[in-house]
Amino acid sequence: MTPLALTRLVLTDFRNYTYLKVETDTRPVVLTGPNGSGKTNLLEAISFLSPGRGLRRAKLNDPECNFGKGGWAVSATVHDGQLDRTLGTGLIRAGGNLSQTEKRTVRIDGQNGMKATDFGEILNIGWLTPQMDRLFQEGASGRRRFLDRLVYGFDPAHAKRTATYEKIMRERNRLLKEGRNDPHWLTSLEHQMAEQAIAIVAARVEAVNRLNRAMLDEEGKSRASNKFAFPKAEISLFGDLETAVASMPALAAEDNYRETLEKIRKIDAKAGSTTIGPHRSDMQVLHREKSQPANLCSTGEQKALLISIILADARLQAGLHGKAPVLLLDEITAHLDQTRRIALFDEIAELKMQAWMTGTDDLLFSELGERAQFFAVEQGRLAPTLMS
Repeated sequence: MTPLALTRLVLTDFRNYTYLKVETDTRPVVLTGPNGSGKTNLLEAISFLSPGRGLRRAKLNDPECNFGKGGWAVSATVHDGQLDRTLGTGLIRAGGNLSQTEKRTVRIDGQNGMKATDFGEILNIGWLTPQMDRLFQEGASGRRRFLDRLVYGFDPAHAKRTATYEKIMRERNRLLKEGRNDPHWLTSLEHQMAEQAIAIVAARVEAVNRLNRAMLDEEGKSRASNKFAFPKAEISLFGDLETAVASMPALAAEDNYRETLEKIRKIDAKAGSTTIGPHRSDMQVLHREKSQPANLCSTGEQKALLISIILADARLQAGLHGKAPVLLLDEITAHLDQTRRIALFDEIAELKMQAWMTGTDDLLFSELGERAQFFAVEQGRLAPTLMS
């Protein structure tokens, strides 16, 4: 299996890192150190090498170091077993104090003018953070983002579709809010929205079907396997468009949604938003063995379900592309007993997956031994360490 890994990472004026360069091999990376030392900041920097706003959903200028000189930058060398690619992104400020502009720049293999959605064609990144431990308790938007990031691995164009849909939807919302009811303009926008929306929903449905099949297939194997340290999840999607896609051909679903958008213009104008669409869909998860909704499970079981889903996705990606995604696992050992820790580490090693994991206690990662590389993080600096 071909490993996909970051082998060089450079941060400039990012959070508490004025400058950092770290070189790694393709093994998992363990970052340990006290709270506030910069472990999560480093994971966030890596997450910007993927579509979207990173694992903290930060505003463009939020990551800038207090001592920065006009922006921030993250660059990396990505090794996929055959060749090395270089990715970079950051914030650039231009103009004087009164007319200063901010822009995110994206560079791939030295070529400027790229978009963040282009990263998905090269590097598939997923993550779990402590804030996501309440994913099943809070609003649907977080669950949609979690699912969409899984979909990127099956269909990299999904990132561009979701970005395009959001852009067109904002334009439609603006026209309706301003009372500019130009029927030709609105019809054109709604036609484009419908095309993107049904493609988005279809990609989500296909990804969910694949994940559910993968977890069912695992249940048919020997239960002596470490994979069964984690509960199996059953994922369901809910929404008007999901119902339409399940009951009619895609083109008919597009026409139906376009006609719906035309009918609800007055409703959406009053609401100030588009009230029906893939941005309103929700994902629900069932603990299969207990037949219990995830939101009713304990905190530990909810985290275990999330890990089960991302591991199933990693296995699927490895089978589909010959390489597993890069995972960012912040404080991953919290709420995991030794059995589940060992199962997680064994699966990461088996998939030859470069997972970047953080924690305050390096002893909780001792079962990895020489299968991983260890770094101590303190005050925005990294130092290689040996696991005793």
